[in-house]
Amino acid sequence: MTDSPNPGAALCEFVATLRPEDLPAAVVARTEELFLDWVASALAAKGLHPIPQFEAFARAMGPADGRAEILVSRTRSSAWFAAWVNAASSHLVEQDDLHNSSVLHPATVVFPSALAAAQDVGASGAELIAASVAGYEAGIRIGEFLGRSHYRVFHTTATVGTLAAAVAVGRLLKLTPAQMVNALGSAGTQAAGLWEFLRDAADSKQLHTAHAAGSGLAAAYLARDGVTGAQRILDGAKGLAAGMSSDADARRIDADLGSRWALLETSFKFHASCRHTHPAADALLAVMQCEQLGPGDVASVVARVHTDAIEVLGVVDVPQTVHQAKFSMGTVLGLIAVHGKAGLVEFRDHALTDPAVAAFRDKVRMVLDEAVDAAYPRRWLGRVEVTTHAGARFEGAIDEPKGDPGNTLSRAELADKAQRLAAFSGAASAVEVDALVERVWALHAAPDVGTLL
Repeated sequence: MTDSPNPGAALCEFVATLRPEDLPAAVVARTEELFLDWVASALAAKGLHPIPQFEAFARAMGPADGRAEILVSRTRSSAWFAAWVNAASSHLVEQDDLHNSSVLHPATVVFPSALAAAQDVGASGAELIAASVAGYEAGIRIGEFLGRSHYRVFHTTATVGTLAAAVAVGRLLKLTPAQMVNALGSAGTQAAGLWEFLRDAADSKQLHTAHAAGSGLAAAYLARDGVTGAQRILDGAKGLAAGMSSDADARRIDADLGSRWALLETSFKFHASCRHTHPAADALLAVMQCEQLGPGDVASVVARVHTDAIEVLGVVDVPQTVHQAKFSMGTVLGLIAVHGKAGLVEFRDHALTDPAVAAFRDKVRMVLDEAVDAAYPRRWLGRVEVTTHAGARFEGAIDEPKGDPGNTLSRAELADKAQRLAAFSGAASAVEVDALVERVWALHAAPDVGTLL
């Protein structure tokens, strides 16, 4: 049991009253870094299916102009449609951030809605940062509250993301704690997103984040104007946990508010693939470099993983699309073995067409490792066993994959990543990205967020 009689209300009190001056300097700096990483992830999707279809829908249904910015097209629309398209685009190339213990991608739902609302109301950079922190803190705790059982059927970024977006926008709109409860209630009743799309290589993952950002934003605006929502949408008898979890822990909702900054625990993505593949990818790369192995030397690879990796990645056998290849452990490890990296270019040029990658893919199998599973989701451990044709056997172990807080990306590495992502799609020139980076590093002092590009 939680110590609070209503942990959801306690959470809403905290996020509604969070001020920029309450934030430690490290939290402000990391929010800027996460924000840059998110913008770059969105820009990388320019022109890639199905983002043009999302843009076309926004043009057909939304206003011809507005105060909020659609990043990939550099057009403007209403806050709702800008959040909708930006959320879809930022979740396509699998380069957006992840928080381990909640298994939530916060950036792709929090920043699209927060940026759109900030541009809509003319907020400062400091206000945008505070609102984004509020969204991260709420979303991460709600994801942890719903537990592992929720993630096995529901895409947590889609479901919890709706509530995280509502909190971020609600903070920008200066909702009272009571109004924030209403926003959370309206967001929670709209929360949706199922993993079944992976079996068909469907485009639903982008719809998930678009819906979460748009619905969360709408819930906050409606709450501002007096629309009420369920008062205990999280832990009520007919609330989210009742319908979507079998291991919910209400203590996680309001634990350590103001002392534990969960945003600081968020990981950046190094490889352009599902985060469940990253620990094994890093472990395999370490073995091959240390033992000076080539892909032809390897007879088999066993990736020792947690349950969720098997359930998410085990759906994909022979990938049919580049995006589905990002959820294939064999393909990701094949790119690592054959090309030394699993970045955007490698996926585009080799994931589906390189026979050497396909041959290596067939050498890979996943098995459940009890120790890896026990550490998850707090820690994502990488364990591989590599057997060579000569009969040698090597073990690789990575405890903190590249991008984790203890093995993070520096600001220089994040700036370089932003350049690579923008260049991949041609969404921005090197000079424009340099200017964007400089602007984001000073976001905390910006009197008005304004237009990014």
